[in-house]
Amino acid sequence: MAKEKKVEQITDMEVNFAQWFTDVCTKAELVDYSGVKGCYILRPYGYAIWENIQSILDKMFKRDGHENVSMPMLIPESLLQKEKDHVEGFAPECAWVTMGGSEELPEKLCIRPTSETLFCDHWSHIVHSWRDLPMKYNQWCSVLRWEKTTRPFLRGREFLWQEGHTLHATAEEAEAETKHQLEVYADLCENYLAMPVIRGVKTQKEKFAGAENTYTIECMMHDKKALQSGTSHYFGDGFAKQFDITFTDKDNKQKYPFQTSWGLSTRIIGGIIMTHGDNNGLVLPPQIAPIQVIVVPVAQHKEGVVEAATALYESLKAAGIRAKIDLSDNSLGWKCAQYEMKGVPLRLEIGPRDIENGEFMAVRRDNREKTSVKIAEAAEMVPQLLDAVQKGMYDKAKKNLDEHTYEAHSLEEAKELQEKNGGFIKTMWCGDLECELAMKDKAGMSSRCIPYKQEKLDDVCPVCGKPAKHMIYWGVAY
Repeated sequence: MAKEKKVEQITDMEVNFAQWFTDVCTKAELVDYSGVKGCYILRPYGYAIWENIQSILDKMFKRDGHENVSMPMLIPESLLQKEKDHVEGFAPECAWVTMGGSEELPEKLCIRPTSETLFCDHWSHIVHSWRDLPMKYNQWCSVLRWEKTTRPFLRGREFLWQEGHTLHATAEEAEAETKHQLEVYADLCENYLAMPVIRGVKTQKEKFAGAENTYTIECMMHDKKALQSGTSHYFGDGFAKQFDITFTDKDNKQKYPFQTSWGLSTRIIGGIIMTHGDNNGLVLPPQIAPIQVIVVPVAQHKEGVVEAATALYESLKAAGIRAKIDLSDNSLGWKCAQYEMKGVPLRLEIGPRDIENGEFMAVRRDNREKTSVKIAEAAEMVPQLLDAVQKGMYDKAKKNLDEHTYEAHSLEEAKELQEKNGGFIKTMWCGDLECELAMKDKAGMSSRCIPYKQEKLDDVCPVCGKPAKHMIYWGVAY
């Protein structure tokens, strides 16, 4: 008899959260390491999660009138140099191509860390009239950023993402686009990934290189750290001026258009792991789980069990559910542990006694709750159970966010709360860079965002005592 494969144990998150995360990434078969540091192999199961996210977002983009394009991966150095703030922001992370075959290139080529300059160069050739606007483009691609410290999903040198780039006739239209795309990301996180978010605008210190404003969604992980989960940038007409993009408006005058960009990457998979995972592995939201339901026969050597399990599996597939059946000779214990590790939202167990009673046992991954379900009602009840798992996961993550968001009225209190509890610390803020830097230096927290939803916690800044302008969130971030 073939020896049963072993489901490998993972480190408990309470013992070593970083090791727990790495264990889940590798043992749930999401990634493998390649021969280049920081460049990870996305295995079929990990890639399937990204495909499901990609499918949801792509439909949203196209619904809003965006078109997919493909830009080159190489950027001439002279093109990258055109926008000063942008190139300075990315210079430390750029990887360069200097040889073509056996010959040295006349000009260095940057492997794209992002594609604003490519889009701008293209638009300078094709935009002429107000009738050409808006340009609403998106591309799905990989980018390369030469990070010193790397971790699967969270900080890789090469990673997959989408980058949207749009061009508009007016500042108002571009600003509206920037904010709308942030809502698209918030919709994805909250309604598909079961990740509650805080929407807000980045400080001038934390904004994207070359942007006038950067909008962000911030999520809280199990270890009470923040993860920036999607950003949308308003550029004004700065890039247009540098790249000489002009159009003739309705009044017959030459004008500069206004630009946006926005992106979400495979880093969000790291967020899903750290928001929902547990000490048995992944816990995946049903909306994006590659396998929503696993059917596991119990005592499958007994007559009629495999046939009943297969019929149940086929009925679920016919109902449009992403289902799988495991008819291998591995033990029931192995199968349960394996699919728990892979985060399958619902496990259906069916054995001789269940078949006699015309039912099966449904086990939820998020809370291990068991429900007996009539076989005849499977097509109706299983989708309801999947909806319950999705809601349960969101509610649990929201509870974590709410219970670990604290209010502080002094730098010392903010520092003490962070050291004791982690989480988000909300305070008032005068808006000065010096106070933002002081919070980083003395309390170890970076600004996460100035939230849309403002509260008046105090009249003054907790750092300097001057009149406060905003309420702001601070936290330790990935």
